[in-house]
Amino acid sequence: MDIIFPVLIGILVATPGILLPGLINMTAAKISLRDGKSCAVVFAAGATFIVLIQSYIAVSFAKFISRRPDIINLLEEVGLGIFVLLTVYFIFIAKKPQQKEDEDEPVKLRSRTSCFFLGVLLSVLNFFPIPYYVVMSVTLSAYKYFSFDNLFVFLFVMGAVSSTFGVFYLYIVFFKKLENRSGFFMKNVNYFIGSVTGIVSVITLIKLLRNM
Repeated sequence: MDIIFPVLIGILVATPGILLPGLINMTAAKISLRDGKSCAVVFAAGATFIVLIQSYIAVSFAKFISRRPDIINLLEEVGLGIFVLLTVYFIFIAKKPQQKEDEDEPVKLRSRTSCFFLGVLLSVLNFFPIPYYVVMSVTLSAYKYFSFDNLFVFLFVMGAVSSTFGVFYLYIVFFKKLENRSGFFMKNVNYFIGSVTGIVSVITLIKLLRNM
């Protein structure tokens, strides 16, 4: 159980963060349709490799700031402001995504190597995992569900990485079947994201008020 628990925590933390359609998982799905499943899997492996590095860096940073309550409070206040702004942006400002015919004409990838490095590149450009894992690990640590012990961190990262790759693989396999049903979600994706950030804002605000 001591080995399974951190893996499960890693899976549970990573899945919500990667499950919503985003640049990387949607690119993996499109590569599958365009260049084949094997190339898409290699792309997902490249992206997941960077997530492994990002999650480890994030948890290592979280270990440092977990000893500084003042920094944690500051990050929570900054995070609240960011999530509120994101909520306002996605619900009231952002335009609905438009599907253009030109978007269905992607550039052909010639090799698995190019697929892998495209996954690496897109994942490097995505900074979301680092603050996400910092906040989640610090929060779980406060509730005694997370430990910064080396073995726990390693197993947590392995769980997060396996979940990330698993979600990518689901997009690769099932996107073609669901492609015709994705219109409603794509038209309302901003509202979905805004709702998520709004919920996070409320939770963070409640936590800050309790600490006053």
